[in-house]
Amino acid sequence: MNDSLTLQLVGEFIGTLVLILLGDGVVAAVSLKKSKAEGAGWIAIALGWGLAVTLGVYCSAFLSPAHLNPAVTLGMAIAGVFKWSYVVPYMIAQTLGGLVGAIIVWINYYPHWAETDDSKAILGVFATGPAIRNYPMNFISEFIGTLVLVFALLAFTRGKFTEGLNPMVVGLLITAIGFSLGGTTGYAINPARDLGPRIAHQILPIANKGDSDWKYSWVPVFGPLAGGAVGAWLYLLIP
Repeated sequence: MNDSLTLQLVGEFIGTLVLILLGDGVVAAVSLKKSKAEGAGWIAIALGWGLAVTLGVYCSAFLSPAHLNPAVTLGMAIAGVFKWSYVVPYMIAQTLGGLVGAIIVWINYYPHWAETDDSKAILGVFATGPAIRNYPMNFISEFIGTLVLVFALLAFTRGKFTEGLNPMVVGLLITAIGFSLGGTTGYAINPARDLGPRIAHQILPIANKGDSDWKYSWVPVFGPLAGGAVGAWLYLLIP
């Protein structure tokens, strides 16, 4: 990791861009009409997101701690292993990376938006949404998923992994959360993963798009932030 804050922010931007490019990309591949992967389903999405996180970490870890997630950044600060003064700049860089990554997904699949007449499926490429809209329970689902994520990431610091293996373990963690807990809300578990692409959905001239569902947008932002904070506090309770 580089000591320069500027280079660390570049790392967080690049890593989150790769994360969203590959993560939203697999959702686009599965959801958009006339994609060769159309209909591949939840298994493809969960595995794709796990790989997206792994590769995003590999692409940025030489520059930054590769949080790629404001909830992780907040949790690390609460746990005392990250500077509080870096929290807001990291969150901004991560969100911008998510925005740009989503824009590239739109470009990559450009002809497919016009072929897809389901505006909810199009929004689902960019942002998460609940299977059953129940705001308190949706919040709790995002809270639990992110609590598990941050607690596990901190717990990993107490173990020993072969050099270079840690990003793969983190990817497996994301895949497990997706398989086991993600069916309720699409498991944002990352404010930048949802907010940046949702902004992209709002501002881009996407064919057949509908509403960006801003009334739900607070859930995948504040649910993960709360879950990440509590995950870190629980970790601190362990001597």
